[in-house]
Amino acid sequence: MKTPNFKLLTILTAFTIFIGTFTSCTDDDGPTVNITVNEGPNGDIGGDFTGDGGNGSRTINWTNGLTTADYNADITSTSSGTFQIVISDASGNVVLDRTINGGTEPDTIGGVTATGEPGSWTVTIILEAFDGNGSYSLSAGN
Repeated sequence: MKTPNFKLLTILTAFTIFIGTFTSCTDDDGPTVNITVNEGPNGDIGGDFTGDGGNGSRTINWTNGLTTADYNADITSTSSGTFQIVISDASGNVVLDRTINGGTEPDTIGGVTATGEPGSWTVTIILEAFDGNGSYSLSAGN
C-alpha cells in the first residue's frame, strides 16, 4: 500500500540525485601541464613541456649504460612557475636535482650529473604553477 509520504520521499530522493549529478562535476578547464617524451628510453632522451599555470609530473625510465649523464633544459624567458628535473641512478640514488624558476635568470641549465650506477635510471620532470614552455634532453655521459 502506497502512502502520500512514500511518494513525496521518492520524488525528493530522485530530485536530490538529479541535482547532485550536475553539481558534482569537476572543472576540466583548470590550469594544466603537458610533458612529452620525443626520444628514448634507450640512447638519448628528450622532450618538451608546456603549461598554463598547472602542476604535474612525469617519470621516465631511461637506460643509461654509463655512470653519468649530460643534461640540458631550458624554458622560455617569459615563463612563470618552476621546472624541476630529478634523476636517480640504477641503485635509486639521486644524481641530479635541479630547478629553473620562471621569470628569473638563468632560464637554462646544463652539465653532467654526479656519478651513479649504470642501468635503468629514472628521470622525473616536475612542473609547479608552470605557465610557458621549454625542453629537456639527456644523453649518456663520460
